[in-house]
Amino acid sequence: MPSRHAGVSQNMAPDLNSTKDLFVFLGKSVFSVLEDMVFTLIPKPQKNVAGEIVLITGAGSGLGRLLALKFASLGSVLVLWDINKEGTEETCEMAQAAGATRVYAYTCDCSQREEVYRVADQTSHSWATFFVAPRIHQCSEKKGTRPASNEQPYHIGKSLHMQKGKRESDYSDVQGQVKREVGDVSILINNAGIVTGKNFLDCPDELIEKSFDVNFKAHLWTYKAFLPAMIANDHGHLVCISSSAGLTGVNGLADYCASKFAAFGFAEAVFAETVAQKHMGIKTTIVCPLLINTGMFEGCTTKFPSLLPVLEPEYAVRKIVDAILQEKVYLYIPRVLYFLVFLKSILSSKIATLLCEYLGIFNVMDGFVGKKKKD
Repeated sequence: MPSRHAGVSQNMAPDLNSTKDLFVFLGKSVFSVLEDMVFTLIPKPQKNVAGEIVLITGAGSGLGRLLALKFASLGSVLVLWDINKEGTEETCEMAQAAGATRVYAYTCDCSQREEVYRVADQTSHSWATFFVAPRIHQCSEKKGTRPASNEQPYHIGKSLHMQKGKRESDYSDVQGQVKREVGDVSILINNAGIVTGKNFLDCPDELIEKSFDVNFKAHLWTYKAFLPAMIANDHGHLVCISSSAGLTGVNGLADYCASKFAAFGFAEAVFAETVAQKHMGIKTTIVCPLLINTGMFEGCTTKFPSLLPVLEPEYAVRKIVDAILQEKVYLYIPRVLYFLVFLKSILSSKIATLLCEYLGIFNVMDGFVGKKKKD
């Protein structure tokens, strides 16, 4: 007969493991709290991004352009994607003037894909990319800097013409060209975004779809394109430019909020995957800024600008780049957003609604005119 003591020992084993896990958790938690306290008093060390290959979507203007210029000054290799060819090339030249020695510009519509993936194909191909006909060129090398032996000071890559109805493998040349011309992207900044500024029932279906294609779905395709190489190298940084509208619903921004909530949730979920799968070399930063004065939300104002200011783009970029260099997972700007998100989680819906009315959040979009198109 089995011994009674043997049964007791077997029952105690899970309890001992649970106790051990609890103490490990408490120990790590105390260390993390102390670490956070220290870094609130002294600046957290920043990583060096010189030589890192940084891809920025929506780099032809606004926040994307300023991010490119900042990383150019830090010595990064830049890959600029935007649907606006002239804007991208202008950013390319500005980045060179800011100190970048290697800058690559692609004309790319982040909203397009030629074929809806079948589930099996989605999981079996690792290089999905933007399905457009990009035109790439490398800006001239920084004056006085000798180009590498395998590079030309002026480089025009061949255009790749995509056709509808092709399978994923037909588009691998786009990603292949990026790798051949530049190398493996190590910092991916999903910044491209659009806003319709219409009430939900007034917004045409095609504009709602466009919001999701640019603000959210493009993140799926860029992650599919560049995350595998990051994992293989155990080195990479995924940056999601979401929005404060990805944290709470805003009157007049139903489609925009939905797409930004999706982008936030997707980035957070992939972050959880990288942690669970022990890909410790892959970092994530999710950025949720309030309104930024780039023209995208032209005409929008806040009731209490000292509390909820319309952010100057230079300030926002400085905060975003600092968060990337310090490998912060979450960045809300201004800081009052952390408190407001906390209040949202503990207040009743009635009190939260009263607070939104008082702060004028329901009226932020009343004066919206949007970005003015160039003649």
